[in-house]
Amino acid sequence: MLGLGDGRSGEPSGSSDLLVGGLAASLPAATYRLEGAEQPERAALAWGLGGYRFRRYKTAAETEPRARLAWPDGVDRKRVLATLEGVWLGRDLINTPASDLGPAELEAAARELAARHGAAIRVVTGEALLAENFPMIHAVGRASTRAPRLIDLRWDGSDGKGPRVSLVGKGVCFDTGGLDIKPSSAMLLMKKDMGGAASALALGHVIMALALPVRLRVLIPAVENSIAGNAFRPSDVLASRSGKTVEVGNTDAEGRLVLADALALADEEAPDWLLCFATLTGAARVALGPDLPALFTDDDGLATSLAAAGLEVGDPVWRMPLWNGYERNLDSEVADMGNVADGPFAGAVTAALFLRRFVAKARRFAHFDLYGWRPAPRALGPKGGEPQTARAVLEALGKEWTS
Repeated sequence: MLGLGDGRSGEPSGSSDLLVGGLAASLPAATYRLEGAEQPERAALAWGLGGYRFRRYKTAAETEPRARLAWPDGVDRKRVLATLEGVWLGRDLINTPASDLGPAELEAAARELAARHGAAIRVVTGEALLAENFPMIHAVGRASTRAPRLIDLRWDGSDGKGPRVSLVGKGVCFDTGGLDIKPSSAMLLMKKDMGGAASALALGHVIMALALPVRLRVLIPAVENSIAGNAFRPSDVLASRSGKTVEVGNTDAEGRLVLADALALADEEAPDWLLCFATLTGAARVALGPDLPALFTDDDGLATSLAAAGLEVGDPVWRMPLWNGYERNLDSEVADMGNVADGPFAGAVTAALFLRRFVAKARRFAHFDLYGWRPAPRALGPKGGEPQTARAVLEALGKEWTS
């Protein structure tokens, strides 16, 4: 008999069946069966999440047999496998270094998903971003030799009648900080700065695989924030898709700039749910640590739904305030707003307030400031990339539209 513990010491919140994930990588090779699980489907999913390995750059083939789990009775295999595929996709994308995953490769991953699920996809690249009014995406990405782009995927599982669910994911494939360059220690994990895009694509895959009755749109501004003679500069004033102007106070606050153009586009068709995923601020990590993404929304019902869903599936979020008193932090003497505050306080709140300024028509809006990385092995996965909040949102969506 194996004891699983009570979920403390950094292990997942929610059902104790989630602790089964810790067995997948630790048990001797054999086929195992679950007995007495309260939620067999949660346990089966946890096993699959805990068994993930990233082997792309290992030269030796993996030949050692691994522990396997027999399917428990009463499990929706399609849902479990779709969720695992989505999460593993997101992890693979985050774990891949920028040498092999730039804006073009992120586009290729989105195109592969579109082809698999019969979705439509359109990509605006390079100088065409200016012609089609995405000036801030262009400004942030223009210094890289790899052209910036806006990826726009659409899929309809409702014959045009379902609610509109728009997902916007930050796709900064590598972030040097730009001319406000990061120190080397801060740059070391910047391959994960497209973790928001990975979460959006992971969630998008599961929504399409399960044929949820929604009209789905996934928008990813994909760029590298690089340094060159044509890089955008501190004190530059940038136009945006919404028509508002932005003074650049720091080129290392680039994610909110590219997201602003994508959010403005998504907002134009007044979606029912507009969700933004981004590895946006260090301030959120200081406040909540790497395991607990910050959730920002003005919608109390949505916040309650997302928080409860996250706890249930071991993908937690914690609501933070969109405090209107900090709107003054974005004041600029020369433009409609700045992209950063003058001081160090409330950085995550200020960033969320900046993004909210580009959303006016969406019925419900939420922004997730996530880390996108598991610093140490846990029951639900090894150290490495993690498309945080994707499973929490899936659970909340499923309860709203498939109950």
